[in-house]
Amino acid sequence: MAWLDFALPCLYSFLACVGFCIVYDLRGKVLVLAPLGGSIGWLVYLCTAFTGNDIAQYFLATVAVAVYAEIMARLDKAPVTVYLIVALIPMVPGGGIYYTMEQCILGNMEEFARMGAHTFGIAGALALGILLVSAFTKLLHSFRLRLRREEERRPKEGAK
Repeated sequence: MAWLDFALPCLYSFLACVGFCIVYDLRGKVLVLAPLGGSIGWLVYLCTAFTGNDIAQYFLATVAVAVYAEIMARLDKAPVTVYLIVALIPMVPGGGIYYTMEQCILGNMEEFARMGAHTFGIAGALALGILLVSAFTKLLHSFRLRLRREEERRPKEGAK
């Protein structure tokens, strides 16, 4: 029964991402591969519960989603955002934003500030995870490009 606790949320995440793909008229293999990233992200979120901190869970899940999006974009020769935005949909703190604003409207400023800080922390974890993977990917790409250029400049053996 424990595997069901992981499988069902991942399935629901996949279906939510498929719905998002349909609304934005994405077709073909992207309709399956992009939502798969959402399922992977949610699985990582669930598997990192040992951290005891949901903001850290969101960060680690976002890193996994961003790595998946970078890989799939290279394989599919598509923009990273196609895979990244779809896969991040299940992790966007929409409920947190709603309940934060509800506390503001009710005039409960202490709870508003507490919930707002937590929601902002989740959003920041998402942004930081994307930034980290994107920067690392660009750095890796420029390093490989530099190595390739240096190899081309070296004189070949046997050439005078």
